[in-house]
Amino acid sequence: MGGDYAGAMSNVIAQPPDDVLRTLAQALSPRIHLGTSSWSFPGWAGLVWAGMHREAELARDGLGAYAEHPLLRTVSLDRSFYRPLTAEQYAGYAAQVPADFRFIVKAPALVTDAVLRAADGRGLQPNPAFLDPTTAITAFVQPALDGLGAKIGALVFEIPPLPSALRRDMPALFERLARMLAALPALAPTAPDGVIAVEVRDPDWLVPAFRDVLREHGARYCLGLHPRLPPIDAQLPLLRAMWPGPFVCRWSLNRLHGAQGYETAKADYAPFDRLVDPDPETRHTLARILHGTASAGQPVYLSINNKAEGSAPCSVVALAQALTTFGQADAV
Repeated sequence: MGGDYAGAMSNVIAQPPDDVLRTLAQALSPRIHLGTSSWSFPGWAGLVWAGMHREAELARDGLGAYAEHPLLRTVSLDRSFYRPLTAEQYAGYAAQVPADFRFIVKAPALVTDAVLRAADGRGLQPNPAFLDPTTAITAFVQPALDGLGAKIGALVFEIPPLPSALRRDMPALFERLARMLAALPALAPTAPDGVIAVEVRDPDWLVPAFRDVLREHGARYCLGLHPRLPPIDAQLPLLRAMWPGPFVCRWSLNRLHGAQGYETAKADYAPFDRLVDPDPETRHTLARILHGTASAGQPVYLSINNKAEGSAPCSVVALAQALTTFGQADAV
């Protein structure tokens, strides 16, 4: 069930928050969980860490200090995409964070990628376990439930870009997704705040049939802010059609860099200690969605990548500041 909170039992010490951060955190609705994609970035010294640390040290020991930041109430566990994690590994993470912290967890590519790939990302052959219900349960959902317990926020099935042959028969994909979602165990008995969410990388998914599959099986659309997808305003009709309900979002990459711009953004933004390409319009739209969702009594799980604006912790602070314009102080 996730274990007891052990705090930051390591040499990684949290950066002491200033009065601005404390005030923002006090004004933030407890239903809103903001955070970043992973936490192992030495460039966050002075923002999240007090002092410099190696990436390997932060990956191993930094989560407890990360969770002491007053605005960082979730984190996206991205390493689970590359290899399934065990219940024991999940429990180790859960033990490092407080009771009100919630994890966003990416399903393994073993389940969500239609193609088996080489180490360099080249497609090798079709993946026989693509959206397979049994694999989804045994390699992802059940270990997460057993290890994270009530600290689950969102279990996200991110479906990478599909081969064109599969996209030519979207109804078959909707049926395959529906079969998997129907087979998943309910989260509520163990994780009352937990939701199943589906994120996509092809705009072909963003049609009413996809919405209907999600609604029928109690899943949420994970708003993907990535140049492969339409801008946020163009995705809002899908979110409105599923209102009300929890909101899940992963802000991955600034649109300035294009669909294949991850490495360019990484080079431009390192060491991720400041906003390089601010996107206040996206932040304002997100703040409006977050305020409306929390005011309706629904949870919010949002993670931001360094490649969104240049520094994920700085983006979180800027988003929290945008929320103050919507009267977050009166949210409970």
